[in-house]
Amino acid sequence: MEFICPNASIVWDVKGFTPCFENMILGFGSNMVIILAVLILAGAQRNRERYNDMRVDHKKLLVLQIVSCCGAFLALIELSLLMKNTIEGNLTGSHYWFYQISLLFYWIVILLVSRLEHWFYVLCNNILCFCWIIKPLMQIPHFLRSLLSRKVIICISEGSLFSAELMFGLIVIVIRFTCLTEKKREVNSVKDSLLSFQTEIKEGQTEYLDGKSGSFCQLFMFKFVNTMMDVGVRKQLDFEDLVPLPSELMPSLCHTLMLDCWVAEKNKHGSHLLFKAMYNAYGWHYLRLGLLKALNDGVGFITPLLLNKLIRYLQQGSNSTEGYILALSMGLTSIFKSFLDTQYSFRLMKLKLMLRSSIMTIIYHKCLNISLAERSTFSDGEIQTFMSVDADRTVNLCNSIHDAWSLPLQIGVALYLLYTQVSFAFISGVTITVLLIPVNKWISKLIASATEDMMKQKDERIRSSGELLTYIRTIKMYSWESLFSQRLMKKRDAEVKHLSTRKYMDAWCVFFWATTPTLFSLFTFGVFALMGYSLDAATVFTCVALFNTLISPLNSFPWVINGLIDAFISTGRLSKFLSCTEKSCNIIMESMWQIQGQVPPSSALRRLTNSNMPTAVAFLDACSIWSNNSYVEQMAALNNVSVEVPKGLLVAVVGEVGSGKSSLLHSILGEMRLIQGLIISQGSIAYVPQVPWIQSGSVRDNILFGDNFDTKRYREILHACALDVDISLMIGNDLSYIGEKGINLSGGQRSRLAFARAVYSDSDIYLLDDILSAVDSQVASWILHRVILGPLMNQKTRILCTHNFAAISAADIIVIMDGGQLRWVGTSTDFLESPLSKSSLPKHSSLSSLEFVQNESMGSTSNEIVFVHPVDNELIADLEKANSNDDIELRKEGNVDLSVYKSYARFASWPIVILICISAIFMQASRNGNDLWLSHWVDANNGTEQTRFYLIILSIFGVMNSIFTLARAFSFSYGGLRAAVQVHAELLSKLINAPVCYFDQNPNGRILNRLSSDLYAIDDSLPFIFNILLANFFSLLGIVAVLSYSQVMFLILLIPLGFVYKKLQFYYRCTSRELRRLDSVSRSPIYSSFTETLDGSCTIRAFKKEEIFMARFLDLVQLYQQTSYSEQTASLWLSLRLQLLSASVILFIGVMAVIGHGHDFSLTLDTPGLVGLALSYAAPIVSLLSSFLTSFTETEKEMVSVERVVEYMDIPQEELQGSKSLPTGWPPQGLIEFDHVSLQYRPSLPAALKDLSFSIEAGMKVGIVGRTGAGKSSILNALFRLTPICRGRILVDGTNIAVLAPRELRDRFSVVPQSPFLFEGFLRENLDPFGMTSDAKIWEALEKCHMKEVIETAGGLGIHVKENGTSFSVGQRQLICLARAIIKSSKILCLDECTASVDTQTALILQNAISIDCQDTTVLTIAHRISTVLEMDCILVLDHGILVEHGNPRDLLEDECSRFSKFAKASSM
Repeated sequence: MEFICPNASIVWDVKGFTPCFENMILGFGSNMVIILAVLILAGAQRNRERYNDMRVDHKKLLVLQIVSCCGAFLALIELSLLMKNTIEGNLTGSHYWFYQISLLFYWIVILLVSRLEHWFYVLCNNILCFCWIIKPLMQIPHFLRSLLSRKVIICISEGSLFSAELMFGLIVIVIRFTCLTEKKREVNSVKDSLLSFQTEIKEGQTEYLDGKSGSFCQLFMFKFVNTMMDVGVRKQLDFEDLVPLPSELMPSLCHTLMLDCWVAEKNKHGSHLLFKAMYNAYGWHYLRLGLLKALNDGVGFITPLLLNKLIRYLQQGSNSTEGYILALSMGLTSIFKSFLDTQYSFRLMKLKLMLRSSIMTIIYHKCLNISLAERSTFSDGEIQTFMSVDADRTVNLCNSIHDAWSLPLQIGVALYLLYTQVSFAFISGVTITVLLIPVNKWISKLIASATEDMMKQKDERIRSSGELLTYIRTIKMYSWESLFSQRLMKKRDAEVKHLSTRKYMDAWCVFFWATTPTLFSLFTFGVFALMGYSLDAATVFTCVALFNTLISPLNSFPWVINGLIDAFISTGRLSKFLSCTEKSCNIIMESMWQIQGQVPPSSALRRLTNSNMPTAVAFLDACSIWSNNSYVEQMAALNNVSVEVPKGLLVAVVGEVGSGKSSLLHSILGEMRLIQGLIISQGSIAYVPQVPWIQSGSVRDNILFGDNFDTKRYREILHACALDVDISLMIGNDLSYIGEKGINLSGGQRSRLAFARAVYSDSDIYLLDDILSAVDSQVASWILHRVILGPLMNQKTRILCTHNFAAISAADIIVIMDGGQLRWVGTSTDFLESPLSKSSLPKHSSLSSLEFVQNESMGSTSNEIVFVHPVDNELIADLEKANSNDDIELRKEGNVDLSVYKSYARFASWPIVILICISAIFMQASRNGNDLWLSHWVDANNGTEQTRFYLIILSIFGVMNSIFTLARAFSFSYGGLRAAVQVHAELLSKLINAPVCYFDQNPNGRILNRLSSDLYAIDDSLPFIFNILLANFFSLLGIVAVLSYSQVMFLILLIPLGFVYKKLQFYYRCTSRELRRLDSVSRSPIYSSFTETLDGSCTIRAFKKEEIFMARFLDLVQLYQQTSYSEQTASLWLSLRLQLLSASVILFIGVMAVIGHGHDFSLTLDTPGLVGLALSYAAPIVSLLSSFLTSFTETEKEMVSVERVVEYMDIPQEELQGSKSLPTGWPPQGLIEFDHVSLQYRPSLPAALKDLSFSIEAGMKVGIVGRTGAGKSSILNALFRLTPICRGRILVDGTNIAVLAPRELRDRFSVVPQSPFLFEGFLRENLDPFGMTSDAKIWEALEKCHMKEVIETAGGLGIHVKENGTSFSVGQRQLICLARAIIKSSKILCLDECTASVDTQTALILQNAISIDCQDTTVLTIAHRISTVLEMDCILVLDHGILVEHGNPRDLLEDECSRFSKFAKASSM
């Protein structure tokens, strides 16, 4: 370095950059970079085809070559003068020679390349065009130094060279723009003339965004956003108005890239798998962005240095042009940094969107491909949190990593520059900063711990919220709203406890880092003055500008640390989930033999292959468990099962509740963990679960399930599955919309729809889990003989878990399960002759099953005529609602209403809001007072005589600023926490009190989005951005006040500046509001689809439809991606224009300061202190204007979450109070009277119950029968007041239930719902949630329900029930729910198909138990099994909502013409 820069500072001297730095870095370095780039591009373009598509005017080329020749000639003259000086003995440094020689070569290379055929594609390259703009700017310091020289020839030659470089760059850019415009015009003229101008614009945008073409104007100015912004001003934006999505942001490409990297990384078995996979996928792109970030940060420090030069110029009183050059340089530097800043943000945003879609899609892909056993480690709420929260936190790693090195670097450079101004006095300020490092480290650890605990509690709360929404109908029937509300509030309280720790620690972080600049200023200037130095305006306000530069990195650093902590925690959580083993796709599933590196015994394989018939399914010593943990024998759901199922046979799997029937099917599907033996399946599989899974969409979509539409087969299956009449009565027929989880279908319709899906798939193997129990006996008979035994399936392999005796008798093979083991296998004939059949045959069966099958086959023709399906009014009501909404979430238009802000203030508490505003005002006032006092100090110019006095006043301002900063930070934290608590409590209250119909009409995913994403925004991001908005607002007010005081001319600029600013923010806000709403609307279907897939993943995998569902999810993510891309590019569009506007303010104030100083101007600045104050305050206005509007629009966007939650504050509510209170022990008898009751689900539909009148005496046992949709469940809906009746009255013990409070009414009844409900918690809580019953009575009820032995084996009443009651089979869940009803001992007991999923013998035993234990109880039983109601006192037969028959079941059976008799004959029981 001594050879190049002898006896000189390398970078900076007192006057500015050293000549060595200017010549070697800004001169020689830039020249060599451009020379290398030009040569590389010229070589790369040589092998391309001839360029006939781009015609450039020869005059433009000639002008370009002339300028190049002039530049080379001038460079040669400069080199000659340098040689002349050397010969004359005037030696110059080596850096001059390096610079002049490189400059000559620079112009020669350009001149040679301009004569090549493909010169345009080299010189007009995107990268080089950027260089042509940058290079003249880098030559400004060298040019300014030359102008200070008194030698005229040097000034002329350097000025000419600078002009040549500037002209050359402008000419190249003009040539590029004009040629591309001509090319586009020529191409468009060839296109179809019918293409609209709008289409051409969109095509142009798409080409640019794909990286294929586009101008610098679009790239730097974001002009491709203008079309969308224009639409946003005129009307409400729709999805088709959004900016087209670039090809590299397509979720399919992002998913493939990330999945490949994840698989490759997982094969290495490393730690932090996801982080490494992210690096492999996007690391190189991210590292390249770091270079742009470093350049952007470096340019940010030029403005304070130029400010120092300008103030010193004004202090010296010089009248040269240097002041104008410095003022102009400050403006140009601000403009240049504006472009750098927005381009970095734009490219970082694209990378974040790619990463977000990658993470979301691989989470979804994992959920599609892991078995239920593998997934058992994670709750559904936890998995939903992965998608809704952890994905976003992981994406924020992109910001945090670059900021983690950039912010300390900015702080370090600022401190170095401070050293150049105040010498070692800055160490006092550094000491304050260093002392805060361990404090902030300790705070960061507390924040990390609180965040991790908070996320666990959030998982639990979201899981419980999903559980509440899923079973809301059952919860309301039990009158458990307050119970579940309290459970959810306890989990919310635990979450808020950790959230408050995090928020208050954040407040301390904000306090320490926000007061650091003030304390830094106080200690630095105090020590500097005490050291004996005299403060001047240039030193003070250069330091003030550097302090302002420090504010952003210092305030941002704690959030960066928090973001890194959150991101690494979330990355670890996601890595753990994504590392789960995916389900094997092989027909021979993994076994313990394969795990141990052994092979199955040859005798075992021979047993499976030497059969006379081809094998469809085979078990060999198979043991399976419902866990991914190590094998525990007591946990095995299947034990040593060995059985072979030949192709084309019907296999009936029989057994008591919990015997392992469903586990057998799940083992075939590969959903359980196989720990021993082999399970082989050959051929495609169709699966119908015991609880049918229905996806949201049309009826046709549910049946086709991604297969091609075959009209003939489709109609045939609809008829065979008894769906044709139901569909014909729907609004929209088979295109009618089915809500989430088939909420607007009855249980029988859901079962038939799922069965139709399986039949349409035409698979080789059908796994049917108790599908006949959910439909009435006549429909069950129809499905059995027309489908299962009919031509559609009689050549297929059918494995049917059932208690239906007709199906058992018709089976080719019967398998009896008991305790997870095979108890017996044989034919139906052997089964009827064995003693085991006695436990399955009903006592009241007067017909043998085989006779019934024969009669059914003989009478099939007549049955086809008689078989008529009733209208399901509940279905039609909800379908009409669904079709009218078309599953589109409504969104508001225009501004976020002022009432939303008032609501949030009310949630936070008005006194707290007032305290926040007062503390923010005084905080800013004390800070501005501090700076004004500094300006007064330097203007007083009293030397060091009154230093103590000035320091005391400065200290007072510093202490005041610290106090008010602390008050603002903690009041904001408290207000944000209070708002979060109040919003959740009120939202939960409104939801829990909403009627059942509201949940039928709104998907659970949509509601859960409010309780997860929107509530998370209110918890965390809204207070954060609101705090920034408030700080920016008062900072902006302070700057305007100080500038108006110190520079009166600023008031002239204030009016046009305010006008332009207002127009810009209006133009942007119109679009940004709609974009945030579209973003929320496009996000909800993602979570709804994700939740739906979690529920139906087993069915999806069974049908091998993973790719179809993956494609649908990618479409949803693509729409969400496009919305986010449009929203963020619009934000950058605004940011760039605001920064350019702010640059004009800096330029104006700088020029006016020079004019006022050098001329007798009437509105001049008074003192050098005020000059420095005005210029130092003008610099941060660049970021403050942008930050204010950005934070304002971000706040408005975040307020959309409050708006969406506030919408739910106005949802319809149930009556909570009645006009009559109930006495203890009501009802005393249990007499029920329906008096001309009519019920309609919608006014435009036929009544579901039509003028229904009947009376049930106290203590009677009444059975309610009828076909699917006949109105059976509507009786319970009316009795429990889930749906209000429109006419008539219902009396219970003479009291009209309309005058009673619904919750109090429901609490006096007992019910066992059709879908058994067990919540996560202890078993005792499920049986006696309010703790009102003794253990002895609970055990007695369990014994009556045949569950005592099972519970004792599992561990007693203290065992933990898993989510959705998955610890037990469906049948066991129904029995536990029945035990719960017996424990309650109400005078009225309602049973809705409570024995549908239990075996026949158990069902009869339970009926006897109910009749004995509930002798004084009125029992209403809705049943499809006729055997369960034969012992009842009375039967009600419904059809189309009309009571068509009632009486004693024995009397009705004897009447062969009665409908009940026909039901009994059709029943397999």
